[in-house]
Amino acid sequence: MMLSGRRFWILLLVVFAAARSQAALEVAVDRQEVALGDSIRLVITATADEDLDALDLRRLLADFEILQRSATSSTSIVNGQRSQTRQVLLDLSPRREGLLAIPGLRIGASTSEPVAVEVGPPPAPTDANQTVVVSAEVDSQEVYVQGQILLTVRIQQAINLDSRSVSELQLDNAYVQPLEQNSFQRTQDGRPWLVHEVRYAIFPEQSGTLTIPPQVFTGRESSGRRSVFDFGSGGRQLQRRTEPLTVNVLPRPSAFPANDTWLPARDLVLEESWSKIPDTLQAGESVTRTITLRGTGLQGAQLPPITFEAQDGLRYYPDQPAVTDAESAAGLVGQRRESAALVANRAGRFTLPEIRIPWWDVAQDTVRYAVLPARDITVAPGASATASPAATQTESPGATDALLPLDPAPKGHSRLWQWLTAFFAVLWVATIALFWRRRPAVQATPPNAPPRNNSEARAFKQLQAACASDSAAPARAALLHWAQAYLDMPRPLRADELARHLGDDSLSQAIAELDAALYRSGSSQWRGAALASAVAELRRRKGGKHDSAVDTFALYPPTTS
Repeated sequence: MMLSGRRFWILLLVVFAAARSQAALEVAVDRQEVALGDSIRLVITATADEDLDALDLRRLLADFEILQRSATSSTSIVNGQRSQTRQVLLDLSPRREGLLAIPGLRIGASTSEPVAVEVGPPPAPTDANQTVVVSAEVDSQEVYVQGQILLTVRIQQAINLDSRSVSELQLDNAYVQPLEQNSFQRTQDGRPWLVHEVRYAIFPEQSGTLTIPPQVFTGRESSGRRSVFDFGSGGRQLQRRTEPLTVNVLPRPSAFPANDTWLPARDLVLEESWSKIPDTLQAGESVTRTITLRGTGLQGAQLPPITFEAQDGLRYYPDQPAVTDAESAAGLVGQRRESAALVANRAGRFTLPEIRIPWWDVAQDTVRYAVLPARDITVAPGASATASPAATQTESPGATDALLPLDPAPKGHSRLWQWLTAFFAVLWVATIALFWRRRPAVQATPPNAPPRNNSEARAFKQLQAACASDSAAPARAALLHWAQAYLDMPRPLRADELARHLGDDSLSQAIAELDAALYRSGSSQWRGAALASAVAELRRRKGGKHDSAVDTFALYPPTTS
């Protein structure tokens, strides 16, 4: 995409200023893509002793109108050290469309980095007779299977509302992850609106047509209080329904490597870090190597495991992987962090092989690779190998005495310790017997008790995602979580208990293969298709559970400054 002259110079200004400034003022906006007429919030944070009242905002007024200004201050004391944080909050409205820049702000010697904001055309006008408008949109009409699509349900209100809620989004063939909600002001044809955005990240699990059903918004007009006994609950109830949406779900392209984990993403980054410089390693010492895989538009459970390849003279002792999800303007950002202790058995020069992970760039519609280049490390001889042989044969005068047996303890003291040991052993046994007699009996859940776990469907979709990415450890954790919800058990299950409770031969075999891949040395790469198929077939035969306790998705209350 070609940039206009103005957009090019704004981007160049932002990059150049960010590279040269040593920011002591922190500046952030709640959104970097807005429509003309919408408001954004600019937060300016003082990190030193800057006087925020002395802020010069004249350069900001060239592209933005300041709608409202407020300030906050907080003080904390940690380990006797007192620190104060002060902020200025500005509600801004862009004056025109295009790529605008919030310029770097300055107070004395403290400066902030510039921030770019993309301003799009104003939204379509609404009916002047409407006071509440609800709409839904997706960020793309096409998505690859297991790729991310963002759904935004937007509620515009020109009146005050109470008891707002949106029906819960449930899709049979997709995993749904609610994202953070946004609230802002909008001006259309001189008419002010309060806008709430409810966002979801959706990951289709099979190709074809994905239908997103209408979402229902329910609210009640605020009638105001006429007396101290009037609680304002008599306003008219409103209900609005969005139009259904359809998305074309594309299959995995043939150009993607057949034997690798399918990763449709906006970006994939592979990084490594070390607990210390590996070239300072000596034979017999260990160093921790951490490799982080981060994918934009992916769940953490979709990311494949990273294999540490041992070689002659080097051994790895891997830790449990850390799989997390975070949010960004582009939706979910999944992360998988693998750590392993690297131990060198001998001195020498070693080459750690390249790590190359393919992924599908959904923006450019092509295969790309996240690469961690090969690395050479040199291991020095250990301290014991470099010590002088004469020094190892020299002993201090008292060394021989240290090898002599100690004098036995007096006989009376030995017998006293025997009696004390016997007494505490009897006391320990009596305590266990008393606890066993008085333990509460396991009681069945009363009929009117709330369900322990109403997220069986969501747990099942997490399991499907882990199986689809062939991630053995996350799949085992997701399997046990799903089983606890499916069987409504009061405590987590073990894998062998799960096989015994369900009594399904296919599932038992899939669990055995999963455990073999996790706990037996020399096992081949685990594939999750068999486990996913066994669980899906079991749910089909015996009936899958669905969330019923949560019927609505509550909206955040409107924020006021």
